[in-house]
Amino acid sequence: MAKNKTEKEEEYGAGDIQVLKGLEHVRKRPAMYIGDISTRGLHHLAYEVIDNAIDEALAGYCDKITLTINKNGSVTVTDNGRGIPTDIHPTEKISALEVVMTQLNAGGKFNRDSYKVSGGLHGVGVSVVNALSEYLEAEIVRDGKVYYQKYKRGAPEAKVKVIGNAKKTGTKVTFYPDSEIFKVINFKYETIEERLRELAYLNKDLSISIKDDREKDKEAEFHFKGGLVDFVKYLDESEKSISGKPIFISGDRENVQVEVAFQYNESYNDNTYTFVNNINTHE
Repeated sequence: MAKNKTEKEEEYGAGDIQVLKGLEHVRKRPAMYIGDISTRGLHHLAYEVIDNAIDEALAGYCDKITLTINKNGSVTVTDNGRGIPTDIHPTEKISALEVVMTQLNAGGKFNRDSYKVSGGLHGVGVSVVNALSEYLEAEIVRDGKVYYQKYKRGAPEAKVKVIGNAKKTGTKVTFYPDSEIFKVINFKYETIEERLRELAYLNKDLSISIKDDREKDKEAEFHFKGGLVDFVKYLDESEKSISGKPIFISGDRENVQVEVAFQYNESYNDNTYTFVNNINTHE
């Protein structure tokens, strides 16, 4: 026997199917993309922008990254990589910079020729940061020019424009998280500093700096030529070693590079840290 349909069920039709265009679905369900909208998710925004710069370092085009927590609480990440492409995208018919900043699943990480190794959210990272920011400014230096575009809650305010000339290359991204998404917008210097120090250990040819303009003399620079060996020394500095210098092993097989460093001490506990493409694999 068929049940009597309610008036609401009778009205269900095509008009009830919601279509979220562009980055609307990111703003609708931010936790799907950054884990949550607490302090953890807030800091994840900074990590995603950093990861893009790290990818340039892994590709061999960047050796210096700077992160600044600005006085107004926004964050600026600068690198001396190749700079995000700004020419017109062949299919989207807009600047490639705008494509990267406003469309999910768009980025150079899908092309193995552009990035052999990459971390982060693989193509959705910086666009998600843009979607969840009250404003984001991108300044790209490449091809002898400085390109600029500003976005508000993921949407471009105007087309990409040239604002100057330059000889070097690089990318500068400044973003301020959206108070409509995050209840508390307060980046913790120590939290970001710890992650940047970790990344510097994992990338021995890279120099990473952090500065907090909200407080005087709060800054640091990390560059560890010893890489994982220095990382093990740092993790084990409070213990007495029984193996002397850390043991280091590296190899390359079937295009997979592996580095291992370890050290024995007098304690009864062991600590193991594993990373894949600079991302801590906690499990």
